[in-house]
Amino acid sequence: MDLIILLVLLAIGYGFGTYNERRHFRSIREREDALRSIVTFSTKKPPPLKPDAVALVAGSVVISIDYFKKVSAGLRNILGGRVSAYESLVERARREAILRMKADAERRGADAIFNVKLETSSITKGAKGQVGAVEVLAYGTALVPPRHR
Repeated sequence: MDLIILLVLLAIGYGFGTYNERRHFRSIREREDALRSIVTFSTKKPPPLKPDAVALVAGSVVISIDYFKKVSAGLRNILGGRVSAYESLVERARREAILRMKADAERRGADAIFNVKLETSSITKGAKGQVGAVEVLAYGTALVPPRHR
């Protein structure tokens, strides 16, 4: 009976985790479409135009890994190969950080961001140094276009 309860709880947890991840990806896609007009460049030099202003913009996010992905990743570490549970975690964090940076640029009236950089770090918890969450910081220089008079 205890095994059945454990399996039911694992299934419920897996279902909620999958649902939340899908919902977050759907939200990311919708916001990416809304902010598509703000272009980003990794080049260090801005385009040859005279902007009204430049500003440092940034977006940061911390996303936690759920228990079921942690177990899946642990099994993958034993067997070897790609750890897709962590790949989706990092992808969500990266895309969310870029969206938050673009939202910051939009609030400032910018239409482009150049010299975009990403910083990633893991937040560990527990004595074994297991990944508990990942933080991604996206930052760059926003260009506010000249106003038409």
